[in-house]
Amino acid sequence: MRSLALASLLPLLAPALHAEPAPKPVAYGAELEGFDYPYPVQRYRFQSQGEPAQMAYLDVRPERANGRTVVLLHGKNFCAATWESTIAALRGAGYRVIAPDQLGFCKSSKPAHHQYSLHELAANTHALLASLGIERADIVGHSMGGMLAARYALMYPRATARLAMVNPIGLEDWKALGVPWRSVDDNYARELKTSAATIRKYQQEVYYSGQWKPEYQRWVDMLAGLYAGPGRERVAWNQALTSEMVFTQPVVHEFARLRVPTVLFIGQRDRTAINRDLADDALKSKLGLYPELGRAAAKAIAGAKLVEFDDLGHSPQVEAPQRFEAALLDALRE
Repeated sequence: MRSLALASLLPLLAPALHAEPAPKPVAYGAELEGFDYPYPVQRYRFQSQGEPAQMAYLDVRPERANGRTVVLLHGKNFCAATWESTIAALRGAGYRVIAPDQLGFCKSSKPAHHQYSLHELAANTHALLASLGIERADIVGHSMGGMLAARYALMYPRATARLAMVNPIGLEDWKALGVPWRSVDDNYARELKTSAATIRKYQQEVYYSGQWKPEYQRWVDMLAGLYAGPGRERVAWNQALTSEMVFTQPVVHEFARLRVPTVLFIGQRDRTAINRDLADDALKSKLGLYPELGRAAAKAIAGAKLVEFDDLGHSPQVEAPQRFEAALLDALRE
């Protein structure tokens, strides 16, 4: 009887016995070698804190130039390539587009030891633009890039034709609100556990209010490949250092000093807040409320315009590219 039972089960077990192993995650180099960007990548080489460094960047020129340049600054969990659709839309409208990978990110250098600051990243970006002969540009920043764009506009107001912040983080000062600090070493330990699954889970919950589209996966795999590759420790260490930078260097208290035309693009479903997991339940519920934060920021910045996307989250340029691009082009034409 046992033999007969086993024989009857074999056809059912056969597919499982011969199933292919789960595919290994794609692994990229420490400077994202192996992942292709939509446009040719160039390098700006310079010295930083006593060491040679290079910033990768895209310099995309239009067929019919309107004489203006837009600089696109990526977020902490993003790269210059994530702006792919936005670049195409801007190029089609006549803009020259510069999209750098900041030091420590994506295809740029990842120093073994570095003291990161938004001031320095802004200075690096300004030096890159100067090397290209660009004296004035529209500065557009997303997420961490929004913090950086604000810092850039504060440091270089004459070089900033217009400031646009897309769901910038740092619209609230987490440490001042009582969110606990996390050490660089603890951040590093957390970063080493990063995988495609953890990236997707975080982005789906926080960025996209539980929703998911297949086209998001490309950007998840881009980041996961850095952690799966031979440079994972260096990648994780630089991410830990920049997490410290973001948490301890708020720009929100200086919004009233901005003196450039400013527009805020805010996806209302965004709930991003650094170190939220360390806060108690009462504080957690008050963090990352972007509908309130966007309106408060627009009120604090003289003459700022606020564009709200009721059904979008942290990355409007990824979630609804055509809608975001139309709104961005409208703002740039004003």
